[in-house]
Amino acid sequence: MSSSPTSPRGPDGPGSAPAPAEPPDSRRWWGLVVIALAQLMVVLDATVVNIALPSAQRDLHMSDGDRQWVITAYTLAFGGLLLLGGKVADLVGRKRTFTVGLVGFAAASALGGAAHTSTLLFCARALQGVFAAVLAPSALSLLTTTFTDVKERSKAFGIYGAIAGGGSAIGLIAGGLLTEYLNWRWCLYVNIPIALGALAGALLLLHDHRPTHRPRLDIPGVLLGCGGLVAVVYGCSKAEPLGWADPLVLALLAGGVALLAAFTWWQTRAPSPLLPPHIIRDRNRGGAFLTMGLAVIAMFGMFLFMTYYLQVVLGYSPVRTGMAFLPLTAAIVLTSTQISARLMTHVPPRTLMVPGALLAAVGLFLLTFLTVEPAYVSHVLPAEILVGIGMGLTFMPVMATATAGVAPAESGVTSATVNTAQQVGGSVGTALLNTIATTTSATYIAAHLESAAAEGPLTPAVRDAVTKEGVVHGFHVAIGWGAGIMLLAAVVSGLLVTARAPKHSTPAGDPAQAADAIA
Repeated sequence: MSSSPTSPRGPDGPGSAPAPAEPPDSRRWWGLVVIALAQLMVVLDATVVNIALPSAQRDLHMSDGDRQWVITAYTLAFGGLLLLGGKVADLVGRKRTFTVGLVGFAAASALGGAAHTSTLLFCARALQGVFAAVLAPSALSLLTTTFTDVKERSKAFGIYGAIAGGGSAIGLIAGGLLTEYLNWRWCLYVNIPIALGALAGALLLLHDHRPTHRPRLDIPGVLLGCGGLVAVVYGCSKAEPLGWADPLVLALLAGGVALLAAFTWWQTRAPSPLLPPHIIRDRNRGGAFLTMGLAVIAMFGMFLFMTYYLQVVLGYSPVRTGMAFLPLTAAIVLTSTQISARLMTHVPPRTLMVPGALLAAVGLFLLTFLTVEPAYVSHVLPAEILVGIGMGLTFMPVMATATAGVAPAESGVTSATVNTAQQVGGSVGTALLNTIATTTSATYIAAHLESAAAEGPLTPAVRDAVTKEGVVHGFHVAIGWGAGIMLLAAVVSGLLVTARAPKHSTPAGDPAQAADAIA
C-alpha cells in the first residue's frame, strides 16, 4: 500500500503542524479486563448450556425435537443480527451499545434461569442472542480504538484471541461444574454477576467518541443481510436433525444465499451501506474473514464430537468432561498471550496463521485414531495440545488483521463481520460434520450388525459393542473432514493474507497510517 501524503495537514490546512495525538488512556488495561469479561461471557454462552441441556430437558419436559431450540434460538439471533449490531455501534457509539448489551444480556440470562416452561427458555435464549449481537462487535471495536500503539495492540489482541479461541472450551468446563454441583439454571444465572461487574467497569473505565455525523441506517441492507444470515444459520441448524437433502433445509439455504447475493449487490449502490464493500474487498481482511470461518468449522466439530466421545463412549461425568478440555484451553491461552502477542509485531500475520492452522490440522488428524477403550493420555491429550497451540497462533493474528487499518467510524461493522464469520462457521461446522458423523455411523452399525447376526445371536453386549465402534468410526470420518478444512484454512491464509508486520505506532483515528502499518 502506498504511504500517506508527505506534506502534513494540520487543522489550518496543508503545511501546518499536525494536531498532537491524544495521549493514551492511563486506565486502558483495566478497560481491557472489562472488554475481555464481556467477550468471555458471549463466547462461553454458546457452549455452557450444552452440558446442562439434558437436565433442562428433564425439568421442563422438552421433547427431543424441541430441545435443539435451546441452542438454535441463541445462535440464530446472534449470528443473524451481528451486522446490524455492529452498524448500530458505529452510529450511536460503541460504549453506549456495549453497556446496553451488558444490561440486556444480564436480564435475558435472569429470565432464562427462572424459566418454568420450555417456551420461556427459548425466548430468553433468543434475547441473549439479540443482546450478544450488540455486545460482541462493540467489544472488539472498543479494543481496536482503545489500543493504537502497535506493541500494546498485539498484547491486547493476544488476550482477546485467547478468549475467542478458548471461550468455548471454558464454557464446557463451567457447564459441567455448574450442572453437577448446582443445577442447570446456574449456567444462565452465572452471566448476571459477570455482566454487572463488566457494566460497572465499562461506566468507569471505557471511553468512546460519539460520531458527529450519523448517516441513515441502511434498512434494505438490514433486511437483506440479516435475513440471509438468519436463513443460512437456521438452515444449517435444521440440517443436523433433518439431513442436507430435506426440502426445508434446501429452501432455507437457497433462500439465504439468494438474499446474501442481493445484499452484496445492494451494498454497491446504497448511499450509506450497512457493510461498505471496501471492507471485504481488501485482500488481507477478506483472507482473515475466510480463515476464521474455516477454522471455526473444524473447531466446533471437534468440541461436539469430543463431548459425546468423553460422555457417551467413555462414560465421563459432566465435570470430568469439562475438565478434560483444560489442556486445550491452557494451550490456547498460553500460545495467544506468550507467543502470538510477542511475535505479531515482528513477523507477518500469515507467518503465524499458516503454521497455526497446520498444527491444528495435525491435532485433529490424531483424533481420527480414537479407540472405544479409554485412551485420553495417549490419544486425546496430544491432540488437544496441538489444536490449542494451533488455534492460539491463528485466532489472534486473524482478528488483528481483520480489524487493522479500518476507520473508527467503520470499526463496529468490521468487528461484526469477524464475529459473523465465527458464528456462521460454527453453525455450518456443527451441522455439516455432525451429518457426516451420523450417516457414517448408521451405515457402519447396520452393516456390522448384519454381519454379527449371520455369525450368531445378537446379544445386548454385541449390540452395545458394535454401536460404540460405529459411533467412534463416525467421529473418525467427520474429524478427518475437519482436519481437511483446517488445512484449507492454512492454504487460504498463506495465499490471501499478505500484510507485513507493523513497525510503528498508529495514532487513533488515522486510518491511512493504520493501514500503512500493516500493509
